Amino acid sequence: MSFSKKPAKSSGKIRSDSRAAWGFLSPWIIGFLVFSAFPLGFGFYLSLTKWNLMGDPQFVGLQNYKEMLSGQGELGGTLVATAIFTVINVAVSILFSLLLAIMLNFKVRFKGLFQFFFYVPTIMPSVVMAGCLVLMFNPQLGVINYVLKSIGVSNPPNWTGSQTYVWILVAVASVFTFQTGQQMLVFSAALKDVPQELYEAAALDGAGAWKRFLNITLPGIAPMMLFNVVSCTVNSFNSAFSLLYPLTGGGPGNATKVIGLLIYDKAFKSFNMGQASALAMILFVIVGVISALQFKLMDRK
Repeated sequence: MSFSKKPAKSSGKIRSDSRAAWGFLSPWIIGFLVFSAFPLGFGFYLSLTKWNLMGDPQFVGLQNYKEMLSGQGELGGTLVATAIFTVINVAVSILFSLLLAIMLNFKVRFKGLFQFFFYVPTIMPSVVMAGCLVLMFNPQLGVINYVLKSIGVSNPPNWTGSQTYVWILVAVASVFTFQTGQQMLVFSAALKDVPQELYEAAALDGAGAWKRFLNITLPGIAPMMLFNVVSCTVNSFNSAFSLLYPLTGGGPGNATKVIGLLIYDKAFKSFNMGQASALAMILFVIVGVISALQFKLMDRK
């Protein structure tokens, strides 16, 4: 009789644990359904319709996708600008954050203060930071051109009016995005986990600083490097609008008009919610494919 009661108690405990687990998971599940799954599903539905925010959406099937992918619209040039921005943003923020992490792993005074100042852009809105950079790089009143004139540059560049110099401005802005501070902390934690014995053994073998970095540091932080590269790539696609809209407005011309700005124009200037949603779905697929490829390539490496 005693053996027959134990399974019942065990199954009851399992059901109780399951209910507790679902209870703890329910806030995340509800948040995911309300703020991610439903908007994604509704956006896909709108991409199959023609809707100008007035009246009821009219179902048009894949017409919006055909128009966007036909090559007659702005999507081609927008994807090129998006690719350029993503490469610049990922390269600059990854390299700069890794450099900061390496520097802050040395024994220096006031290291906590330096970490605080380098982390400040993480908590500062992109719009505020972009507004500061616009003032600093203003051709007539900006401090950057004032300094250039003071050192003998008679004709400083028009940063936002040149299709070449504007990407330099974007690269500078990428240093001060919220990604740099977050990645710096991740790299700093990863560097502390690399065994110091490996550096000591390599130094005894005569390996220089560069060889130690390539053969010990990079392999040691490879998982965190993958995490930062993937998250930075995704954030570059998703946060490009909040950085470039106040910084360049997509100009000069359409040089910095990334896909986020095109979605904004289609939705809130042309009031074509169908095409805007189709562009958002295309962006979703692009980000998913690029993230999968990054994981695959890094796994092989």
